[in-house]
Amino acid sequence: MATISSLTTPLPTSTKLALSRNQSKPSFQILKPANPFNHFPKFTHLHKILNTKAPQRLFAVAEETAPAAAVDPSSEAARRLYVGNIPRTLTNEELTKIVEEHGAVEKAEVMYDKYSGRSRRFAFVTMKTAEDANAAIEKLNGTEIGGREIKVNITEKPLQSLDLPSLQSDESQFVDSPYKVYVGNLAKTVATDTLKNFFSKKGNVLSAKVSRVPGTSKSSGFGFVTFSSGEDVEVAISSFNNSLLEGQPIRVNKA
Repeated sequence: MATISSLTTPLPTSTKLALSRNQSKPSFQILKPANPFNHFPKFTHLHKILNTKAPQRLFAVAEETAPAAAVDPSSEAARRLYVGNIPRTLTNEELTKIVEEHGAVEKAEVMYDKYSGRSRRFAFVTMKTAEDANAAIEKLNGTEIGGREIKVNITEKPLQSLDLPSLQSDESQFVDSPYKVYVGNLAKTVATDTLKNFFSKKGNVLSAKVSRVPGTSKSSGFGFVTFSSGEDVEVAISSFNNSLLEGQPIRVNKA
């Protein structure tokens, strides 16, 4: 007579191994895929984004998709130098000779005030290559020309669009006159309205303006004030030369 045990079909070895696990607490770890996108290389990063245990990866992915734009070393912006605090008598030719000792110069231009014709004590020098520009900065920044310590660096950042209207308005509204004074050693914080109000205390001011480094909102450290008469000019010079404006002694003379 056949027994029950003799009728039982032996289970496959793999099945016996599966059944030998603790079935009261089944483990699903072997069923959890490490990354459901492993077969789709272009989408593997989605697994990290969707993983709630690592939300910080969202920021890393965002940064990778918007890299900062690098400055083209061959562009003029990377080759153009600002040279500040130069002597008033320095010419384009003299500046070129000084700078070309440290690299090939494409163009040198001393900036002059269009009203007085005086040097504005700064210039722009365009070098042949970015390497020449960097060499000139390293060798010349902080050195002296004509007893003045010069500043040499890559040109200032362009104005933000919001700054342009107000500065263009200052320039267009300036009223020139033969009765005009030059105001030097201005604090960087002095604005056109401040300058005009200051000189209005002692005379009839027609207009005033603070000069700025071309293409930037940075003050050049000087300005001009126009009057309605020569008498007002004399009064302004005698009253305000060496006086303090926003904590800094100013120089006032005829323009």
